Amino acid sequence: MVQGTYSVSDFGKYVDDFKAINYKGESMPVVKVDENTWTIANAKELDKITYLVNDTFDIETKGGIGGEEPFSPPSGTNIEPENYVLNLHGFIGYFDTLKNNQYKLDVTGSADFVRTSALQTVNSKTSEDGKSVTTSYFATRYFDITDNPMMYGKLDVEEFMVGDIKIVLSVYSPNNVHSAASLKDVVFKMMQAQKVFLGDINSTPRYDIYLYLSEGTEESPKGFGALEHHTSTVVVLPEDMDEATLASSMTDVVSHEFFHIVTPLSVHSEDVHYFDYNNPTFSKHLWMYEGVTEYFATLFQVSEDLVSEDEFFNKIMEKVQESQNMNDAMSFTIMSENVLKAPYKDQYTNVYQKGALIGMCIDIMLREESNGQRGILSLMKELSNKYGKNKPFEDDKLIDEIVAMTYPSLRDFFDNHVIGDIPINYNQFLGKVGLEITEGKVETGYVHNAGTLLFGANPEKGEVFFTEEVSKNSFWNEQGVQPNDVLKAVSGEPFTMQNANDLLQKMFAWTPGTDINVTLNREGKDIEINTKTTKSYTMGNGVFEKKDVTEAQKTLREAWLKG
Repeated sequence: MVQGTYSVSDFGKYVDDFKAINYKGESMPVVKVDENTWTIANAKELDKITYLVNDTFDIETKGGIGGEEPFSPPSGTNIEPENYVLNLHGFIGYFDTLKNNQYKLDVTGSADFVRTSALQTVNSKTSEDGKSVTTSYFATRYFDITDNPMMYGKLDVEEFMVGDIKIVLSVYSPNNVHSAASLKDVVFKMMQAQKVFLGDINSTPRYDIYLYLSEGTEESPKGFGALEHHTSTVVVLPEDMDEATLASSMTDVVSHEFFHIVTPLSVHSEDVHYFDYNNPTFSKHLWMYEGVTEYFATLFQVSEDLVSEDEFFNKIMEKVQESQNMNDAMSFTIMSENVLKAPYKDQYTNVYQKGALIGMCIDIMLREESNGQRGILSLMKELSNKYGKNKPFEDDKLIDEIVAMTYPSLRDFFDNHVIGDIPINYNQFLGKVGLEITEGKVETGYVHNAGTLLFGANPEKGEVFFTEEVSKNSFWNEQGVQPNDVLKAVSGEPFTMQNANDLLQKMFAWTPGTDINVTLNREGKDIEINTKTTKSYTMGNGVFEKKDVTEAQKTLREAWLKG
């Protein structure tokens, strides 16, 4: 299992032709104990082991978490002529009693390859014919091997400073659709805002971002996301995203991974610190590791003026709605500790929804109790100062410690909503800052109304049409669109059942100010719409200011959102 993932990867099943060789050059008896373990008899005579490794990107049948294939491409491996994604846990193993021994790693690649890794380089040697280069790396222990991915190949790389952090952005775009240069400003702005938000909690001198853009072929990775490491993150996203959508995704995804430098990297339990790759145990505190991290990745954007307050409230509302589609009456600590088992494993993704909302509630409670002076970020800094990356906390004692460090009111919250299984009444907490969840005019998109698709399909006629839902969408109303209008073309591309998903995805990516050309058919007559998109609204549940909001609540809200 890979740290930072919450499903079994079994990378051993991608190893072929495993051989043990003694000092005489002879093969030694080897027994494969399980999917990931081999035993070697008379191991004192062992000189070396050899094996072949299959990569995972081109055999992935399911994206995301679970299933028969690895957790998702960010933890997988790629071997192709122009690109190598070297998540080293997929290539290099360990002797059970020697995990803390030093490693010297030699990687040989084509001389014209660009290579990036934060692992310490100790030597580089070019072959006599000049066609290949062998780079030697040093790792203090096996953890550092797994914690430092690499990318080799025809990469586009940008290096730049954000304060005192050196950022190395490595991009592989197989069709050269995107470049590191085109993403540099977005990443710089995001990382600069994160550094300001975190203050003095971060001290890493270098941070690497490895972005692999999937071109969407049969052999391309199908799951998207990112995997954090102490000083880097591996990201896999679709290459066909437009520049604005990719920039938004990078901000959401990479900011989440970067905030993991707070937890679990600086604040973690013994389960994380003494991680057993083959027989892992799990902490009770995914609400913190993933939930608080996701909350920070959402909060910092409004705190540092990357998004408006309304956009932030929309994200909070989305998390409320998505969390309520999961099992909202399940103990988060029990789910965390049993995340590989049914029925808990199917609820894992709720750590990014309800887990983030747990972080929000704790943040608001701390702000209220301290008259705006303390929040969950200051709490995490206190925990980081107490423990840090080299000292784990005791899993069963963390919540007691947090209550002792803060206020008795948090005891009831943890007992009821984190340890216990009582659903959270979010209005109880939003009300403290003069907000409430109620029905009103909410911002929506051009494909959905607050999560409800605007389109239906008639497979027999091969048509996609607007449903009655379109009458509730302000933008399409302004264009005179009516229920049952058939989509004929978008931007000159004919709309068919075969390409419907692709075209709807492109429409989903529209932002206000996009020039659009849409052809509809109404009762046999074509209607053409040429316009710029404007913000679209519908009626639905959202986070709104209370009518009887007080100045004290507004002041507390300002402390919550702006620190």
